[in-house]
Amino acid sequence: MPGRTDPEGAIAEAAAKYSNWGRWGDDDVLGTVNFIDEAGRREAAALVRHGVSLSLSQRFDTDGPQKGWRRRTNPVHTMTDTGMEAVHGDQGFPHGFGGADDVIAMPLQCSTQWDGLGHIFDHGRAWNGRPADKVVTSEGDLVTGIEHLAAPVAGRGVLLDVGRVFGDDGELPDGFAITEEHLTATAGAHGVAVGRGDIVCVRTGQLTRARRDGWGDYAGGPAPGLSFTTAGWLHRTEIAAIATDTWGFEVRPNEFDHAFQPLHQVVIPHIGLLVGEMWDLDALAAHCAADGVHEFFLVAAPLPVTGAVGSPVNPIAIK
Repeated sequence: MPGRTDPEGAIAEAAAKYSNWGRWGDDDVLGTVNFIDEAGRREAAALVRHGVSLSLSQRFDTDGPQKGWRRRTNPVHTMTDTGMEAVHGDQGFPHGFGGADDVIAMPLQCSTQWDGLGHIFDHGRAWNGRPADKVVTSEGDLVTGIEHLAAPVAGRGVLLDVGRVFGDDGELPDGFAITEEHLTATAGAHGVAVGRGDIVCVRTGQLTRARRDGWGDYAGGPAPGLSFTTAGWLHRTEIAAIATDTWGFEVRPNEFDHAFQPLHQVVIPHIGLLVGEMWDLDALAAHCAADGVHEFFLVAAPLPVTGAVGSPVNPIAIK
């Protein structure tokens, strides 16, 4: 990797080396999700042995990790009709009918979520080389909105519990840079292979620590995560998506001086990789450790919010 003082050079080098621009045509809106095909989904569905269904989502509530950075707040859940109105006959329905309704206001990336292809740009260019100002406007993502991913994100999931293999009591320390060597060694320890079309879940244990010790700087602060040097592995393996139990997917502080999320700047606009963050992988990790099987059927559809550049998700791993 180039020296710590040249993030721009490192980003440019990786972007040129690992670009998928044009790979699926000029009009592509799916990026690496194209690697998930019907045959792969059939094979993934056949992985279900126990019928156990595990949610990989944190809860969406006011006690979440956000602290207001980049205007990101925790969800605000408001009841617009309650049992109180029903009991006191204030709802105006006939024959004793009553009900409750509610509304939620939240940033789309405040908790367990996908980064859409319109989320990150490199020098004003979005996925597939498109000018960013022609892709995302005040009307939303006009080209690669998250709604395009509402159906296809279902396939073989693979858990790489790097925290369990390399951490202390299942947890990696903040600032731990996960390299390709860590990923391949973890896969080997689990007896699982990573390949085309996989949705890879990387557990660091940081969320476990935040649950125990409090959120602290979980949202935006120091964290274990993927090293910038994994860009080649992320491209070469032809995985469809990757998700972590951390706020930012890549190691923080970042590995360059005066840099911000350089791996994002390569993998989203150039590789077209779907990136998930703040996933809750603890229950899945416990189940995988118990039965020794680290592959499963994974369904992780975003909400089809038209023109959104990210979306909440409730990923379901079925084993």
